[in-house]
Amino acid sequence: MTEKKFEITQHRLVPKHSVLSEKEVTTLLKNYSLKDLPKMHLTDPIIETLKAKEGDIIRIERNSLTAGKSVFYRRVIANA
Repeated sequence: MTEKKFEITQHRLVPKHSVLSEKEVTTLLKNYSLKDLPKMHLTDPIIETLKAKEGDIIRIERNSLTAGKSVFYRRVIANA
C-alpha cells in the first residue's frame, strides 16, 4: 500500500502563496521603501511545495471580511 501525500495548497485554510519575479521584487522594494521583510523558513511545507529558494520573496493573499483581500510578503530564509 502506498501512502497518499496531502496537497497543502488545496486545504481551505491555506491562503494563496506565490513566488515573486525579479521585476515584482524590484517594484515592491522601490514602491514601499522596504529594507527588510518578515521571514519564513525554507522548511515550511508551502515553501517546499512552491520550490522556492533562500532569498525569494513570497506573496501571500488572504481573504478578509473587512478589506476583501489582504496581501502580505515574506522573505525565505534557511536559518533563524
